[in-house]
Order: sequence, then structure tokens, then C-alpha cells
Amino acid sequence: MLSIGNLAPDFELPNQHWGQTVKLSDFRGRKNVVVVFHPLTFTPVCSAQMKAYEASRAEFDAAGAHILSISCDAGPSQRAWADSLGGISYDLLCDFHPKGAVAEAYGVMRDDGIPERAIFVVDKAGKIAWAAKYDIPEQPPQEELLTALRELQNGKIARSE
Repeated sequence: MLSIGNLAPDFELPNQHWGQTVKLSDFRGRKNVVVVFHPLTFTPVCSAQMKAYEASRAEFDAAGAHILSISCDAGPSQRAWADSLGGISYDLLCDFHPKGAVAEAYGVMRDDGIPERAIFVVDKAGKIAWAAKYDIPEQPPQEELLTALRELQNGKIARSE
């Protein structure tokens, strides 16, 4: 898994909206980015995690951060999942082909073909400012992430777990 201070590998992936792609480096110099790897769509913990981010979108915006959530599920699955969650306003990205290439680059691809549940905060300079990995069935504590974002926004050194 990448560590604090590493340059975040750039990527360009399709999101849940047909025909749209998102490139990490497009945020460089403009916003901090929360890169979230989640194992599978349509699973209870992943669904709760995504809904929690959506419910706290104003807090992420206030912290100057954009969320990019990544799984290895196919694009149509991402779209259906976003719809089933009542709509997701941030980007659900598809690391489907070549399967898991971005998860591999971040060091979070498991041997069973799904990514770890991991979160990276990429600062405006494109470097990893904070990172954490969680057990697959564990809901990441959202306040921990928001605290890291506030620390980053205030120029304090964030921590890695």
C-alpha cells in the first residue's frame, strides 16, 4: 500500500455516468481528493459507506475535498448501484479493464480479485497526505477521514494508519 509522501499514481477511469471519465491529475492544484477503494457494489458495508459520504457531502465540500470511489465492478453495475442508493453526486469509478490496474498501482488489490477497503487522501500537489486500510467487513469511521481532511486544510501534518 502506498504511504504518506508518495506521489499518487494518476489514473483516468469511467464514472457511473455513461461516457464520462475522471482523471485524478485534473484536480491537481485545485482540490484535495479522497480516493476510496471499496470491494464490491451492492454489498451492505459498501452501500452504507457510500451513503454516509453522500449524506456528509457538505462537510467534504467545506474541507475542500472531492470524493472518487473506486471498485472493480463494471460500469453498468456502478450506475445501477448509484441509482439504488438514491443517487450519488460524487464519482463512482470503474477499475474494470484492465481489471484492478489502479488498485494494483495503489497496492490495495487482493489475491481474490477485489480491492481492499482503503482510503487515500491526495493533496493538491498530488501526494498521499493520509492513508488507511480497513478490514473488508469494517465500516470506516467517517470522522477519522474528515479530521484528516481538516488537518490537511489547516496545514497540519496528517497521519497514516
